[in-house]
Amino acid sequence: MSAPAARIAEVQRNTNETKIRVRVNLDGTGQSKLATGIGFFDHMLDQIARHGLIDLEIHADGDLHIDGHHTVEDVGITLGQAVAQAVGSKAGITRYGHSYVPLDEALSRVVVDFSGRPGLEMDVKFSSGMIGALDTQLVYEFFQGFVNHALVSLHIDNLKGHNAHHQCETIFKAFGRAIRMALTPDPRSAGVIPSTKGTL
Repeated sequence: MSAPAARIAEVQRNTNETKIRVRVNLDGTGQSKLATGIGFFDHMLDQIARHGLIDLEIHADGDLHIDGHHTVEDVGITLGQAVAQAVGSKAGITRYGHSYVPLDEALSRVVVDFSGRPGLEMDVKFSSGMIGALDTQLVYEFFQGFVNHALVSLHIDNLKGHNAHHQCETIFKAFGRAIRMALTPDPRSAGVIPSTKGTL
């Protein structure tokens, strides 16, 4: 039997607002090299890598003198493109993933479907408008960018939480774990597209 193909991709996105480079290895060990210019955002991206067991490199040069919007959104877009490229045909993957993650008083649930259809439902009421240098409104923009380009259905719910740092961290940790579950090969479905349509 031949070894499974490496699920690795590198994508660059250059605009007048940002220059982004993302490299992913979906079968990694959770290593990360992150430099977006927004410290707390780097901390959240590290949660995806560590809890998703995805090796993740992201370098972003964005117009942070304006605000973080373009940088955070474009990282989401580029990460989505890289994941879609790395996962390929989706043959043999579990397809669905879910996770509940607590952190002290906060609890979040994330559910993902690598359906080939983009859709985001996010119910999070952050207790603060800023966490460090990250505008909490941009968390939605990050996941919207990811969803649109990874072509997944994604449901994110913060079920409890008073501390915005805790709320956000539970979301990103749960997202990493849900992605990990969905992308794990299913040995009972090796080489099979997990859909009655035969395509995703």
